[in-house]
Amino acid sequence: MNAIRTVLVPLHPEGYPFVAAFALATAALMWLWSPLGWLGVLATAWCAYFFRDPNRVTPAGDDLVISPADGVIQAIDSAAPPVELGMEPRPLTRIAIFMNVFDVHVNRVPADGEVTALAYRPGKFVNASFDKASEDNERQAVRLALANGREIAVAQIAGLVARRIVCSLYEGQKVRAGERFGMIRFGSRVDVYLDDAHVPAVLVGQKSVAGETVLASVGGRRTQRRETLD
Repeated sequence: MNAIRTVLVPLHPEGYPFVAAFALATAALMWLWSPLGWLGVLATAWCAYFFRDPNRVTPAGDDLVISPADGVIQAIDSAAPPVELGMEPRPLTRIAIFMNVFDVHVNRVPADGEVTALAYRPGKFVNASFDKASEDNERQAVRLALANGREIAVAQIAGLVARRIVCSLYEGQKVRAGERFGMIRFGSRVDVYLDDAHVPAVLVGQKSVAGETVLASVGGRRTQRRETLD
């Protein structure tokens, strides 16, 4: 059973319409000319791969901030959080995670807490690996009050190909680290803003895994791990 679950990774619900559309197009192409149909098979398989939603095992601890996205740590710098969230405009530690089209694109909550603000801002669609993407691109920002009394922010940022940001959170919602909360379709970026008490636990160029990689912690503590299968 574990071997089957490893191979047959579930799809995120956002992917069902796309996979179905690719499959229908593939059937039509196969009827018209089989070589085109086999290209459609490959495209359908890639679409299913893109929308994969594997289970993750999340580290547990009030002082931990977990990666909300799969991808490469693009930058660790200082920047003010998204102004639309109403937070103080002072620089915070920002950890930027770049997701290419081959990464899992399901986003997960980085820490236990409560959603205190949500804000969508339209913008451009420049390459998400560029520093200016944080300021110029379309984004969905989330403000979280953590269980340990601190506060962080998360910004889902559209990229060059991405044209759809999905966020299922709502203000006042209680959340737990590792829970799924949305995704960005077809290449994008997620920025996490932390106060000075959080010490980064990752390096630029490191690969992060949503719901598993510890991005930062207060005091450098780590505790037991819990599995999130829902």
